[in-house]
Amino acid sequence: MDDTDQMIMAALRRDGRAPVSELADTLGLSRATVRARIDRLVARGEIAGFTALTRADVTAAPVRAIMLIGIEGKGAERIMARLAGLPAVQAVHSTNGKWDLIVDLGTQTLAELDEVIFRIRNLDGVMTSETNLLLSTRRAGRR
Repeated sequence: MDDTDQMIMAALRRDGRAPVSELADTLGLSRATVRARIDRLVARGEIAGFTALTRADVTAAPVRAIMLIGIEGKGAERIMARLAGLPAVQAVHSTNGKWDLIVDLGTQTLAELDEVIFRIRNLDGVMTSETNLLLSTRRAGRR
C-alpha cells in the first residue's frame, strides 16, 4: 500500500459514504484513479467492508470503558473466550507491553459496569487490571 492508498483509506475512515468524485477532488486525484484504487483495496482485502454507525450503536451502551488486563501464565486464550461471552464486552484485543489484554466495555449504567469489572477481576488467571472510563469519542478526521 503506497501513500495514495493510505490517503484514500484515511478519507474513507472519515466518511465511508463520500462519493468517489468528492474523494478525488479532496485528494487531487482523478475519479478513475480513486475508483480503481478502492476496487483494488477491496479485492486485496485491505478494505474489509463499509459500515454505518447507527444511533443504537452509540446509545445502546452509554457507559463505556477500556479495561487493561494482566494475566497469569499462558491462559490468554481461555480468558479471551470467557470475556467474549460477556454481553458487556464489545471487543477483546491482545497486546504486548505491560498489559496482556485490552477489553472494550459498554453498559447501561455505572452500577452495571462495576459488576462487570468485578466479574472480570475474579476470572481465574486475571492477575491485575486497570479500568478507564471513556468520556468522549472523536473519530479520526471528524469533529
